[in-house]
Amino acid sequence: MSHIALPEPAFARTVVRGEGPGLLLAHGAGGSVAANYGPILDELSAGHTVVGVDFPGTGDTPRSTTPLSLDELADQLVAAAVAEGVDTFTLIGYSLGTAVAVRAAVRHPERVTGLVLTAPFARPNARLRLNATHWRDLYASGAHAPLAQFLVPLALGATVLESLPAADVDALVQGTAQSLPEGSAEHTDLVIRVEVRDDLARVTVPTLVISTTEDLLVTPDLHREVAAGIPGAELVEIPTGHLPFAERPEEWLKLITAFLGERTH
Repeated sequence: MSHIALPEPAFARTVVRGEGPGLLLAHGAGGSVAANYGPILDELSAGHTVVGVDFPGTGDTPRSTTPLSLDELADQLVAAAVAEGVDTFTLIGYSLGTAVAVRAAVRHPERVTGLVLTAPFARPNARLRLNATHWRDLYASGAHAPLAQFLVPLALGATVLESLPAADVDALVQGTAQSLPEGSAEHTDLVIRVEVRDDLARVTVPTLVISTTEDLLVTPDLHREVAAGIPGAELVEIPTGHLPFAERPEEWLKLITAFLGERTH
């Protein structure tokens, strides 16, 4: 049992009152609950009570004046669920949110009953560290248009990106530049500092790892490292880049709900 006291909830939260067990959502760097889970939120809540928080500097959560920490994000995430009366839950993490989810499972094992980790990493490899550093520094310098030009071909899978007309790609870059959350620099600074490899072996709940096989940002070797490190974890693949919610939301949802369905029978 955990003896870590929960803080007072301080992050803006999304609550979807469905029927059934709890689901807790952790989003990625530069994302939000709405941005990363919006396309599947209604379906997830069909059989669950869904709670998510927006990390500092995105959604309605104020930007942090100090560097972010995994412990803080994990504790705030769990505190939000408990404040909503959801005492135990499956934790769904995406990208940076997977490291937050793993840390939450280790710090609060009495509350986490399962993990779904999409595009996960336990530490940044050289590619992710360099890309996250460039992302952080471009955002901090105010170069949002060049940052969007850098991010779009990294985040979208080649299959989808090359299928788009040039005008659509340009519009996507422009939209990305305009929607970058103000906490982007702090989020990506945390990506560079993620280290949860020692936590993986301490995860004791059923875990599904979803590998985004065309991912150029968080590459599949990192996904496999996470799956190999968690005892009994199941590894499945989806042929997308880093944005399964944009590229193949129905397939992504199906993988998640299949895992959740197995756990309720």
